[in-house]
Amino acid sequence: MSKSPLLDDPPVSSSTRVGDLPLRKIPGSYGLPFFGPLLDRFCYFYCQGEVKFFKSRVQKYQSTVFRANMPPGPFVSSDSKVVVLLDAKSFPILFDMTKVEKKDVFLGTFMPSTKLTGGYRVLAYLDPSEPNHSKLKQLVFNLIHSRSEFIIPEFRKSYGELFDTVDSDLAAKGKAQFDAPTGGPNEKASFNFLARSLLGVNPADTELGSDGAPLRILSWLIFQIGPIAPVGLPFFIEDPLFHTFRLPPCLVKCFYQKLYDFFYKYAGSFLDEGEKMGIKRDEVCHNLLFVICFNAFSGMKVFFPNIVKSICRLDSKIQKQLIDEVRSAVKSSGGNVTMKAIEEMPLVKSVIYEVMRMQPAVPYQYAKAKEDFVIESHESAFQVKKGEMLFGFQPIVTKDPKVFERAEEFVADRFVGVEGEKLLKYVVWSNGPETENPSVDNKQCPGKDLVVLFSRLLVVELFLRYDSVEAKLGSSQLCPQVTFTSLKKANAQG
Repeated sequence: MSKSPLLDDPPVSSSTRVGDLPLRKIPGSYGLPFFGPLLDRFCYFYCQGEVKFFKSRVQKYQSTVFRANMPPGPFVSSDSKVVVLLDAKSFPILFDMTKVEKKDVFLGTFMPSTKLTGGYRVLAYLDPSEPNHSKLKQLVFNLIHSRSEFIIPEFRKSYGELFDTVDSDLAAKGKAQFDAPTGGPNEKASFNFLARSLLGVNPADTELGSDGAPLRILSWLIFQIGPIAPVGLPFFIEDPLFHTFRLPPCLVKCFYQKLYDFFYKYAGSFLDEGEKMGIKRDEVCHNLLFVICFNAFSGMKVFFPNIVKSICRLDSKIQKQLIDEVRSAVKSSGGNVTMKAIEEMPLVKSVIYEVMRMQPAVPYQYAKAKEDFVIESHESAFQVKKGEMLFGFQPIVTKDPKVFERAEEFVADRFVGVEGEKLLKYVVWSNGPETENPSVDNKQCPGKDLVVLFSRLLVVELFLRYDSVEAKLGSSQLCPQVTFTSLKKANAQG
């Protein structure tokens, strides 16, 4: 665990040192103007793919810190230059709000049109130094706190409906989808759960209908993340359609308006609270829509299939341990799924954190240097200049072999026990370490703890209901693919 397999001994070109580390010029090149970003974009999406793109440059430069262009480049972003951070020691600088700012860097080197968010720069794009950041983030905290008692029952209701559908499909067809690129059972259950628990309304009883939200949300999402999302189409179709020009927001205006009308009508008390804090009512509504549909819904769409895939890949012994832990904890709570019962499931929690480590739902982190400073990797120190964009790719960072033993393996009990929990500071999916808490002064996800709870509840629901889980695991550029092929029901459900 002392040395990364990505690196041989790094070359040292200077005798200047920072502490115990040599001060090294940041390696890498941005290439020729216009053509350099285009070449890197071509390698990133079509020649190499994300992981190989980064790992090949680590090998080339013998450094986990280097310069590169990040998509989309011309003509979507005016400046694609970044300093890439690919180790657990340099990466945390992205969370240090005394040294970096997060203004308009949520999706990286470009910002989608505000026409997609009602003309407002929503919370995700605000730096903590901006006045509305603290107000809007506090509003989200208030919403979560006020609706916390509904989380567990509404999750069980929504995902109970999902598994009822799965059982019916399995009986009729011999297989059942869990998710789909354009909206499947997981997407429907996710939105139903979020609307029921946070807004107190069942979408089926509204103008949206039971299936009305997912496709509208996914269409709206594509118009925002299209420039940086690998779609999987042939180069000559994908590049001009998604990565060269912005898709015109007017094409999804009617979809977005339908979602906005839903939130405006059924989130009245939340909008009232925002107005009392001095924020325009429509601005509050656009922010609420973004938090629930972009942050929460899209996260569940990506992350929940990864949880199911990871569980299906566990050996039968570990699955049995999970089943016993879940059912024992629920039984000790009188047969009820409670917070107390969930906290008595350390293996379930560890499995969720291991999925977050191996397959973080948010793979990219960006920040811009507010001043000149020095960053350190495990091997070297580097001078960063004010105004430079910093970028970290989590799926490599959170597999740093200098931090994690068997870093490329899924280890179900990695985070169990005192020593295991010490490693949680290196689990950083939420735009901050898992050992720290979101506040109005940082950019850590305000729903960090809720996401972990949702994820644990999915495992609980699965193993209260079934004794074994088998699925066909596919791959898609748009989302993970899980199709259940066998679900053996438990004799007694919780």
